[in-house]
Amino acid sequence: MNRHDWIGKFGRNLSDAIRYPFESWRGTIGFVLVTFGTYTLLILSTMPEFALQMLGDGLHWFDYVLVSLTESVYLTDGATGLGIIVSYALLTGVAVVNAVAQLRLIGLSGATSVSGVLPGLVASGCASCGAGLLAFLGFAGGLTLLPFDGTLLQVGGLALLLFFLGRAGHPERCVVSLEGSQ
Repeated sequence: MNRHDWIGKFGRNLSDAIRYPFESWRGTIGFVLVTFGTYTLLILSTMPEFALQMLGDGLHWFDYVLVSLTESVYLTDGATGLGIIVSYALLTGVAVVNAVAQLRLIGLSGATSVSGVLPGLVASGCASCGAGLLAFLGFAGGLTLLPFDGTLLQVGGLALLLFFLGRAGHPERCVVSLEGSQ
């Protein structure tokens, strides 16, 4: 398979993977819930102490905290920083819905074929940190050593997530083709 064929196949697989959650109401609802949960986690983790203090006073502060931290991310990192967080949330929603569909179809006995999307889920969880998830783990100071405040790590994580989604393709179709059967 030459490079152009591989790029075309990868593009089709990625497109199929991204469209899959919207093929059913169940998938769409799962996508919305996972995306909102991921966005909320990523935004709250940008300033964990503020979020914990406000939410510790009551859940009635949730909308204020979410809006305030979204505004804070936009004001400090600009549209690019907020776009990275939104992209992570969207792609994580797609990856989780696709992984659940693959597990439902093949069960745990065929979990090796789920390996196409699971590394992407790990990438979405670890590289999306900004100052967030690393701060929860006590490594916020490590971001000062990274160029562009960790933005390259985030973009690299997005690229990994896209790569693994493109590799996995549509969860209900086999993306492995034998070279002699074309």
